[in-house]
Amino acid sequence: MSRIFLSLLISLLVSVQAFADSGLKEKLEQIKDLSRIEALKSDHYAEKYLVRITQPLDHQHPEKGSFTQRVIVCHVGYDRPTVLVTEGYGGDYALRPSYQDELSKLLDANVVFVEHRYFLESTPSPLDWQYLTAANGAGDLHHVTMDFKSIYHGKWISSGISKGGQTTMLYRAYYPNDVDFSVPYVGPLCRGVEDGRHQPFIEHKTGTKAGRAKVKAFQMEVLKRKAKMLPLLKTFCDEKGYKFSISLPEVLDYCTLEFSFAFWQWGTPVESIPNTKNSDDRSLFDYLVKVSGPDYWALDQPNSSFYVQAARELGYYGYDTKPFRKYLTIKTAEGYLNRIMVPESARPVTFDPALYHKIYNYLKDNDPKMIFIYGANDPWSSVHAPIFKGKKNEHFFFQPNGSHRSRISNMPDNMKKQIMDLLHQWLEE
Repeated sequence: MSRIFLSLLISLLVSVQAFADSGLKEKLEQIKDLSRIEALKSDHYAEKYLVRITQPLDHQHPEKGSFTQRVIVCHVGYDRPTVLVTEGYGGDYALRPSYQDELSKLLDANVVFVEHRYFLESTPSPLDWQYLTAANGAGDLHHVTMDFKSIYHGKWISSGISKGGQTTMLYRAYYPNDVDFSVPYVGPLCRGVEDGRHQPFIEHKTGTKAGRAKVKAFQMEVLKRKAKMLPLLKTFCDEKGYKFSISLPEVLDYCTLEFSFAFWQWGTPVESIPNTKNSDDRSLFDYLVKVSGPDYWALDQPNSSFYVQAARELGYYGYDTKPFRKYLTIKTAEGYLNRIMVPESARPVTFDPALYHKIYNYLKDNDPKMIFIYGANDPWSSVHAPIFKGKKNEHFFFQPNGSHRSRISNMPDNMKKQIMDLLHQWLEE
């Protein structure tokens, strides 16, 4: 046996022994609220587990019952910081071997990923919508954090994307001392069920004047060709099996109204818009459903729980129908969220602005260590968290021409350096 082969064999045995001796599974088994610990494959983490944690339906009244919530643990090392991912939706994507949280990668940190209550396998049964509240969602995260701090004793960072970023903010407002700092990505803070700030942002601030005009011209052309679009829409929806609570002409109206929001949200290139004068009906239709598909308005959506939250406390956006009124089937878009998106079993839902004020006042009256990431062209940036003068620890970064896909890794170099310097500074304090 050669020395090189022997050396490689010894290294391999040491690596295997180190993995076996980490003791993470045994530590997880010591947490009394955890059950069904399953090992997962990972391309990036030494160990990865899916566990279920028993949560109260109502954290203020545990006697009301309980449900199980999925938590995914990605292990780097006990001496490393831990990122608490405050997911706003379901967590299936985090089960993939390729999953890696951005902050975890940048900071060589562990991950504790929490699927949001009322999504996928973290849905209580029977389904009682009254317990789907921001306070209970924050309570879930607090419970998970307290349990896992028995394993990971380093710095804790809460972070989430979009609705997950919103969840990061509300969690910090409810439990300000649970984590050392927070990084919400593209997280909105709406003050109404149809906030009112998104529409003028799309009309006057996204992209360039020429780009905005091209988007509106496309919307207008689709509506002008409604008679040609409807048969294409019917065939498309029949093939996909989509069912709606509204008529197909109304579905086409809403797809067209949503188009500008979706277009700018995801950073779609303006040059990809078909020429409205020379394009045939099929080309226009195909582009419409690629950017703003009818599935968004279909019944039995997997994210219907989100619409309950939006209508109840998180808020949402409305549509400016004035430019298109001549061609619309609908008389008004006002109240569309409750009328179309919220499940019948949850209606009626009345919006309460208390959560907006709680987060706003928390950021105004305190100075938590938080880094807010936004995209300058993203319509959700029209309702970014409030920026207060004189704050030492609340930092905002808007990616130039950025979308809802804005992340630390795709920021301009100077912004990325500022962010990383702050993160390392806070880790060392």
